[in-house]
Amino acid sequence: MTARRASSEFTEKEFYLDEFRGRTLMCVARHDGDPRELGLAGEVAADLIANDARLILLLAGGAAREHAVRAALAPALGARAAAGPAVVTFGAGEITRDVLLRVWDALRGGSVLVGLCGDATVAALADFARRLCERLRIHKLVIVDPLGGIKGPTMERQLSFIDESMLEELLRTGQAESEGLGPRRATLEAVRGALVAGIEAVNLCTLPGLARELFTYEGSGTLCTREDYCRVEPLGVDEFHEVEKLLERGQREGYLKARDRGEIAEIMLSGFGATIGLRHLAGVCALRTEPYARVRAGEIVGLYTITRFKGEGVGVKLIARMRREGAARGLAFLFACTTQPRVGDFFERVGFRRIALEEVPPEKWRGYDDDRRRALAAYRLDLEPGGA
Repeated sequence: MTARRASSEFTEKEFYLDEFRGRTLMCVARHDGDPRELGLAGEVAADLIANDARLILLLAGGAAREHAVRAALAPALGARAAAGPAVVTFGAGEITRDVLLRVWDALRGGSVLVGLCGDATVAALADFARRLCERLRIHKLVIVDPLGGIKGPTMERQLSFIDESMLEELLRTGQAESEGLGPRRATLEAVRGALVAGIEAVNLCTLPGLARELFTYEGSGTLCTREDYCRVEPLGVDEFHEVEKLLERGQREGYLKARDRGEIAEIMLSGFGATIGLRHLAGVCALRTEPYARVRAGEIVGLYTITRFKGEGVGVKLIARMRREGAARGLAFLFACTTQPRVGDFFERVGFRRIALEEVPPEKWRGYDDDRRRALAAYRLDLEPGGA
């Protein structure tokens, strides 16, 4: 098991391991390269086992040989799987009673099951996994593909996220082919089938990117979910710990002002979260109004979006919700301050205009650090009829 190299990496991994605790994940991979590279999957398995989760690993290709697989996984699993993982052979065909019983028997005796699926293609392996996940009600399916996430030759960048409706549109007759994804249609059909069957999320990534896809904000591939693209709702108490860590990360990166625990608590109690799918927190911000009641203003504070969802419109959706919230509260305008030019550019793209610091409500500057104030740029969005 690899050592955690930094506190930020640790907290990110904590978030995702909390989601997986007590659950079973399925990961499928066709691997024709050096069998020792499967040790990367072993490292992921070790983290899951330590977190009371289980992993079903379905393998196909030249490396899918029992001796090679055991040798590759053993160093990472170590004492966590003293007897080694259970290894069984599957035909990647029909989901029979015998297949289900062998899965159950293996998981009764340990937390890692390796299923060897011969020479199955990535698409055939994904389809078999989809049907097995549906029958066993598996929480998450990860498809390891040498091509990684969803990106065609005509796409500017890899999609970090796609939901069922977007995937359905991509799979319309000829659409995948026009995006250069024709060779991957069968795999994408398996992904959509998994979502339709009720699997909460499917990840597409490479083997080297597996741990980064599962345990970090940045990810490495494409996250596919059933639910609508993005919902923005008031934060609940179950999200506070995660939000606190996100705000701390934003502070370390310099995007957010350093705040004490009381100030962070204020943001959480008045904050909104942007959620991808059922549970993937993609961004957060708050609308602070109490100090500015005299001028009917609201300050946008703590705006931060997770790296993998930058460029997916999450920040735009958060600001749109702040506009609706401000109008509903009868505010005259919203304002925001930042030291980051990129953040300032974002505010201007969503309709704010830059203003002098003297135009910011004076309540903002009570007890404010003078050095940081000199580095700030301020932006305003009028909400009253006829406002800019």
